[in-house]
Amino acid sequence: MSLNSIRPWRTIHRRKSRKIYVGNVAVGGDSPISVQTMTNTLTHDVSATIDQINSCADAGADMVRVSCPDVESTKAMHKIVKESKVPLIADIHFHYKRAIEAAEAGAACLRINPGNIGSTDRVKEVIKAAKDNNCSIRIGVNGGSLEKNLLDKYGEPCPEAMIESGLNHIRILEENNFYNYKISVKASDVFMSAAAYQGLAEATDAPIHLGITEAGGLKSGTIKSAIGLGNLLWMGIGDTLRVSLSADPVEEVKVGFEILKSLGLRHRGVNIISCPSCARQGFDVIKTVSELEKRLEHIKTPMSLSIIGCVVNGPGEALMTDVGFTGGGAGSGMVYWAGKQDHKIENEKMVDHIVELVEKRSKEIDINQ
Repeated sequence: MSLNSIRPWRTIHRRKSRKIYVGNVAVGGDSPISVQTMTNTLTHDVSATIDQINSCADAGADMVRVSCPDVESTKAMHKIVKESKVPLIADIHFHYKRAIEAAEAGAACLRINPGNIGSTDRVKEVIKAAKDNNCSIRIGVNGGSLEKNLLDKYGEPCPEAMIESGLNHIRILEENNFYNYKISVKASDVFMSAAAYQGLAEATDAPIHLGITEAGGLKSGTIKSAIGLGNLLWMGIGDTLRVSLSADPVEEVKVGFEILKSLGLRHRGVNIISCPSCARQGFDVIKTVSELEKRLEHIKTPMSLSIIGCVVNGPGEALMTDVGFTGGGAGSGMVYWAGKQDHKIENEKMVDHIVELVEKRSKEIDINQ
């Protein structure tokens, strides 16, 4: 019996959407919610861009977006695509010809901004290039770059204007018999984004890409994204996401997975359950958790680890985790294995010992899956 069948309050009912493909990654339908990020290297610096893409892929990114602002960038895409571990999305800023070039270079998806791409005829040329090269499209509506006629109509950026923009461009794609698309309606304002996404989710069955655009730095942007994306995901909205941070793209991937893990929507790596520490702690919890996070980054197997400073909550948390450690007294604590009390270990040996146990447990889980 699954956990959700006996605890219905943990269940999220995902919105039903069509399934499309970005390269070999399924988006929408019953597919896992995918995590993506975007490079911040100069795209024509092929080596640096490839290195960043593959670092993000190693961190778990399912796909990576690459900016293509000029001819040099789309020329570089030919080499970059060949070396990438994951499908690439070409980000097209203004010129429709860059989209055509990127599709021909092997991009798996084209992200176009309806407010910037130009006339319907230009969009049609992009659609043809996408069809000819088996390339999907993301309609990327942004509250900061809406079409002038919609700003004139509504007076300012608002959810209604963003939804109308998205639906107008869906109509163009579908009138040209193109259905291999997903859509986003991003804004830097959490309320505007949430309202736009809710309205869009009711108006179309297209896969939805979630994001709070220009969310901010690592700390503030993570919080803003967790609130905005977390609430939408909780409502069942969202098929793929990007956390937009002024930080290393690898951090965007990590935060994206943490948001999904917190809602039980995606599981990757070690989920560390730890206390904030207090005067009862039998060891330095904060330092220990920080070290374990770094040393366990290589584990991809979904599993749980509890690190609790004392016996008040420690034993209870350890009963529900794959590996656990609870602080005790006299410089040692209790180790739990698969939810059961197992043995004691000295605090000074604890970190190395836990890393060994997590690696062992990870192999066991992988074998039994």
